[in-house]
Amino acid sequence: MTNFNLQFFKKEIHHENKTPPAVTFRMSWQIDYYSEAVEENILNLPDGLLARYLKLSDLMLELGANLGMPHTKALHDGLFELRIKAKEGIARTFYCTQVGKRIIVLHVFVKKTQKIPTKELKIAIERLKEVSKNDTSRTKS
Repeated sequence: MTNFNLQFFKKEIHHENKTPPAVTFRMSWQIDYYSEAVEENILNLPDGLLARYLKLSDLMLELGANLGMPHTKALHDGLFELRIKAKEGIARTFYCTQVGKRIIVLHVFVKKTQKIPTKELKIAIERLKEVSKNDTSRTKS
């Protein structure tokens, strides 16, 4: 499991677009990633979806894993989705939470149909089981 430094990446985006830096929040939660591949998939999202992910992840770092609809939704026994929408389309990020205010991003995909594809949900559920098995302190928030 890896921890990606979103603050560094956001500074790079602000520098490239010459926009002022975002307001700095006192971040009480931590976001970790199931694997480097999950991080790379997020970084490879279309620009609008990536920007929206970064905005929502900032909110999650400050406010916690449950932002409520339309941003987050509980799916399955400790599995949640972050609902990302931009002009390029819709993406979903599946995540779980652990004790110590940790959010673990398990899987991400660009949504092409109304329903969540079974294949994508199965990947997230399998990773949730693996993370739960390796960390018995996981909570359902």
